[in-house]
Amino acid sequence: MSLPLLLGAFWVLAATVTAMLPMRRQMLPGLTLLVLAPALILWIGWAHGWWWAAAGLFAFASMMRNPIRYFWGRLNGAPPWSPADFEGEA
Repeated sequence: MSLPLLLGAFWVLAATVTAMLPMRRQMLPGLTLLVLAPALILWIGWAHGWWWAAAGLFAFASMMRNPIRYFWGRLNGAPPWSPADFEGEA
């Protein structure tokens, strides 16, 4: 297995462990993973082709959908929200 794919697998494991943490402890590791992901996806795409980069991008968007939604809303002028606002909804 190539180094970019190996690091991608470790990124997925780190994101999974981060998701299991309590919400107040997710900020720093989650932000670190969010910042590192584009470089890792580009590296995978460079080493293996754009199909693999597209698969990585879809996986990234699926795992980080709430932070992406938050930052997209903030860029478009929406008021800030937190995941705690959605607790108790079915």
